[in-house]
Amino acid sequence: MKIHILGICGTFMGGIALLARAQGHEVTGADSNVYPPMSTMLAEQGVAIIPGYLPQDLPADADAIVVGNVMKRGLDVVEHMLDHNLPYTSGPQWLGEQILRERWVLAVAGTHGKTTTASMLAWILEYAGLQPGFLIGGVPENFGVSARLGESPFFVVEADEYDTAFFDKRSKFVHYHPRTVILNNLEYDHADIFPDVQAIKTQFHHLMRTVPSSGLAVVNGGDAHLKETLAMGCWTPVETFADGDWRAHYLQADGSEFQVFFKEQAQGVVRWELLGEHNVNNALAAIAAARHAGVPVAHAVEALAAFKGVKRRMQLRGVVRDVAVYDDFAHHPTAITTTLAGLRAKVGAARIIALLEPRSNTMRMGTHKAQLATALQAADVVLLYQPQGLGWDLADVVAQIGEKAQLVQDIDALATQVAQLAGAGDHILVMSNGGFGGIHDKLLAGLAE
Repeated sequence: MKIHILGICGTFMGGIALLARAQGHEVTGADSNVYPPMSTMLAEQGVAIIPGYLPQDLPADADAIVVGNVMKRGLDVVEHMLDHNLPYTSGPQWLGEQILRERWVLAVAGTHGKTTTASMLAWILEYAGLQPGFLIGGVPENFGVSARLGESPFFVVEADEYDTAFFDKRSKFVHYHPRTVILNNLEYDHADIFPDVQAIKTQFHHLMRTVPSSGLAVVNGGDAHLKETLAMGCWTPVETFADGDWRAHYLQADGSEFQVFFKEQAQGVVRWELLGEHNVNNALAAIAAARHAGVPVAHAVEALAAFKGVKRRMQLRGVVRDVAVYDDFAHHPTAITTTLAGLRAKVGAARIIALLEPRSNTMRMGTHKAQLATALQAADVVLLYQPQGLGWDLADVVAQIGEKAQLVQDIDALATQVAQLAGAGDHILVMSNGGFGGIHDKLLAGLAE
């Protein structure tokens, strides 16, 4: 089969390309932003990438054009595809039909923590010798790739609630038909496609309609929105975590060591490199889901001790002059709050310098601006980057935070300022769901000078 992928350098679509290649298909693709690490990873797999979206680059003999959700009506390449009746599908639909149809799918859904929890789950299954397949919206350090076909029936997928494609406005996860599903949490996000939180709950309800009665739903028992979603209809056994069946007793306040309990029975102790209550809850969910797939809790606990984390999730990028620089994907007030809380628990009274780029569609729309000041309070110094075309003024957030906050409009100037400001023992936390103009390397270079 010959497959051409539009938007191939996104993590999800790049993963689709890797899986298709592993199945023996001929794969090509196009993207307007061809850059490492995905471009390098695809080149190593023999996938040819065409820069830009030109109609003449669409192969007329392709068996399927897999359309990423970055593609819109009105684009020349999309209009050409439709006008010439070329065969097309979405990434989630192709994944569901070609990869997942006969697999035991373990899907990880939720507003926050999907990538980390899916990575933990895949690693637990791998550690237990089950050789799972997976498709994750990040790169787990234990694997070094975002997707692989696997050697067993088990397949872990990060199950996103974002819409599928320009022609399919259902959430991606309705295509996956999981036997085991994790519902981490549910908050309002993706303001560019969802009018309110009820619309998101409806999509999660549609997901639950696809989980069989012989399956298992692992659900955050402390999340009110998830309780309301399950009340809309649930035909699957449920195990709760954080508040309910699975819980943790903290042996270290920062979450680096905790005892796991299932229905009040002690199961084992996790000692690992990760931090924060959010990651402890992610671990409980992954342990419960792995247990449903047959992995004893004791094995899961051992696996997590060897879990190395995920790139761009509180990833230590370097330490220069005793100043640590971290990269984190946090771009929602709740994620910012939990990330800062985890770092604070680790570093105690040491100074935290937080840098934030509001880059997601929801952030750029200003949907969460009222919650940002509160989310950033745990930092000692806050520097907010105002990108061009943001559409709203971050100065209001700076005013709410007070004297410890500053507004900066130039990334190079920001990197220079922070490098000069930082002193021995400080921790610099960079938060963005994009590249932030390469500021991490600029900071490390500035510190070295």
